[in-house]
Amino acid sequence: MNASARSGSTERQSLNDLSDAEICDLYFDWRMWARDDQLPPEDSEAWRVWLLLGGRGAGKTRAGAEWVRAQALGLWDGRHDTPRRIALIGETFADVRRVMIEGTSGLLGVHPLHERPVFEASNGRVLWPNGSVAHVFSSETPDSLRGPQFEFAWCDEIAKWREPDQVWDMLQFALRLGCRPRICVTTTPRPLPFLKALIEDAATVTMRAATHDNADHLAPGFVAEMERRYQGSVLGRQELLGEIVEGAEGALWRRDWVEAGRVQCAPDLRRVVVAVDPPVTATLKSDACGIVVAGEAEDGRVYVLADLTLQGREPHVWARAAVAAYHEFKADHIVAETNQGGDLVIAILKQMDDAVPVHKVTATRGKWLRAEPVAALYAEGRVAHVGRFEKLEAQMMAFSGDGRVQGKSPDRLDALVWALTDLKLTPVARPGIRRL
Repeated sequence: MNASARSGSTERQSLNDLSDAEICDLYFDWRMWARDDQLPPEDSEAWRVWLLLGGRGAGKTRAGAEWVRAQALGLWDGRHDTPRRIALIGETFADVRRVMIEGTSGLLGVHPLHERPVFEASNGRVLWPNGSVAHVFSSETPDSLRGPQFEFAWCDEIAKWREPDQVWDMLQFALRLGCRPRICVTTTPRPLPFLKALIEDAATVTMRAATHDNADHLAPGFVAEMERRYQGSVLGRQELLGEIVEGAEGALWRRDWVEAGRVQCAPDLRRVVVAVDPPVTATLKSDACGIVVAGEAEDGRVYVLADLTLQGREPHVWARAAVAAYHEFKADHIVAETNQGGDLVIAILKQMDDAVPVHKVTATRGKWLRAEPVAALYAEGRVAHVGRFEKLEAQMMAFSGDGRVQGKSPDRLDALVWALTDLKLTPVARPGIRRL
């Protein structure tokens, strides 16, 4: 019998000697099973924030949930009977519940039955048997952190929050209990000034985890397929390796994605939209009015049909062009971004043709966040350009972490993102085939 076999035999014999309770304790002993990057720094170190940057499926949520469990029950400091007050903050209330609490790797799933807390959804809190309590907060309402006080906090996917600075500031004032208030932050990184400042803070200890590090706990072939599709791209480095990629090299799109999908003509389309991203002003030096036409085929693939963007035009000029595109391409509706002009944008389009259906959209996230899922469609080969759109494609290749292209708003790209978001990322009733 070789050494490995003898070792395995000894381990099996040791397990057979354990009681059911001891095996349960071993199974739920996170420090026994976790990777080094899934465990916080040693308590002896002077840190306030543990920042875990990781790719998709790298085990960030499990690490955060286990850290909260340990604090709530005093598992790592021996203070089992000391109730703790904890804040759970996600992008939305739904995200906290779906991922941080009830998810596969969430709080409810990492406890043995006798320790498992109770989630009171109506009260927005999690209660442990020893009296510890965690309150649920949404990043959408930073002022809700005024008043309550905590000893610990877990912030999940902070790079997705719309106003992370405001929420973070309110949280700092709320962390005023205990002898050493601390925060665990788990997120897939993005090139945001807030995140970079957090990393540079002397009180932050940053760790990184890649998706492939957790391959044993993911679906067979998942990592290989994701690396095949996204390796070498900013999405791959960000979403799989947990890197912050910025500057010119950080453009979301790759030229070969666009070239691989380029076609000369589109098939019959079941849905067509005209997307409009109006400028704030109408001068030769102002941002252009982005106008992009795109359609979806029966097989679900999307085709970019036209870039009709206009520079420095009065509202009635771009509105007339958008309505003309609606009729020329037999579109289903116009998608109009209304952050800058509000209902006036809709009114101007209706002045051109009151019968044209207009779908109003409002930007609630930054440009980078809105563009990411659209770039993923290109990486997956689900978008084709019918012909060449040199100016639009130049913006795609140059678009980077600050949401701008050479210091200017990416008007053409904004319209493209709204069009593809409407076609592929917004649930709709499917109409019949539309032929151009």
